[in-house]
Amino acid sequence: MNTRHKQTTHVSNDPSGRQLQLVTFTLGDELFAVDIQRVQEINRMMALTQVSQSPPGVEGFINLRGQIIPVFDLRAQFGYPKVEHSERTRIVVVEISEDIVGFVVDSVQDVFRISSNIIEPSPQMVAPIDARFLSGVANIEDKLIMVIELENLFSPESLKRINNMKHAA
Repeated sequence: MNTRHKQTTHVSNDPSGRQLQLVTFTLGDELFAVDIQRVQEINRMMALTQVSQSPPGVEGFINLRGQIIPVFDLRAQFGYPKVEHSERTRIVVVEISEDIVGFVVDSVQDVFRISSNIIEPSPQMVAPIDARFLSGVANIEDKLIMVIELENLFSPESLKRINNMKHAA
């Protein structure tokens, strides 16, 4: 993954010594993160191939080095209003349940290395999104960062349907 973002380390007294690296990105004014180990790559917005009868939230498909990857509109998944893409818009390609998918974000911010005990359980009303999509929240540099639980973004049935559609793309 080629990112040109600063990397910040936040250390605390975590007896397990477990460190996480999080890639942070924005949707509107909110700051989200995913574990960098799950991120395959981050790409500028590109043309998407549309497939008729795609499930809700699927913006299209991209071809990355011969691999067909579904791209989701994370704004739609979280109930945010649709906005025009900008030069800062990115596609974050991640692994979810052994599937490779992309999702569109408004911008990619930083990479943080933190102690795992900084992440606290998600309060039910932390953001205008369903708490099941979050594995926790972290307060870093006076910023509330919502850590996405990738396994809960899409149902297994949705991923199976999307994988079947890859052949039509």
